[in-house]
Amino acid sequence: MPVVVMTGQGDIAIAVQAMKAGAVDFLEKPFDDGSLFEAIGRALEQSERLREEAAMSAGAAALLATLTPREREVLDLLIAGLPNKTIANKLGASPRTIEVHRARVLEKLRANSLPDLVRLVLTAEHGRG
Repeated sequence: MPVVVMTGQGDIAIAVQAMKAGAVDFLEKPFDDGSLFEAIGRALEQSERLREEAAMSAGAAALLATLTPREREVLDLLIAGLPNKTIANKLGASPRTIEVHRARVLEKLRANSLPDLVRLVLTAEHGRG
C-alpha cells in the first residue's frame, strides 16, 4: 500500500529513510492543499500500477501451473538457453520428445517464441518477489 509521510519535524535524514522504506512522498508541515492532493494522486497511481502488476503476475503463475512437471523441466531448460538436443540429453529423452514438449509448453502458455516464455516466467516470479 502506498504511503505519504506527513511530519511537523522533518529533516533530510528522516525524508531519506521514509523514501527508502517505500513512501511515495514526504510532506513537511505546513503544506498546501495542492501538495497534499498531488501526493495522494501519485499514491493512487502507484496503487493502481501495483494492482495491475499483481494481476498480471497471478495470471502468468496460473498459466505456469497448467504445465506438467516434465513440461516445467523443459521450460526451465529452454529459458536457460539450452538447445533441444542438450535438453534431451539432460532429461534422458529423444530430441523429438523435447520438441513435442516444447510445442505443448508454447501452446499452454499462449506464447509464440522463447522471449515470450522468458517474459511470462519473469512476470510470474515478479509477484513472488
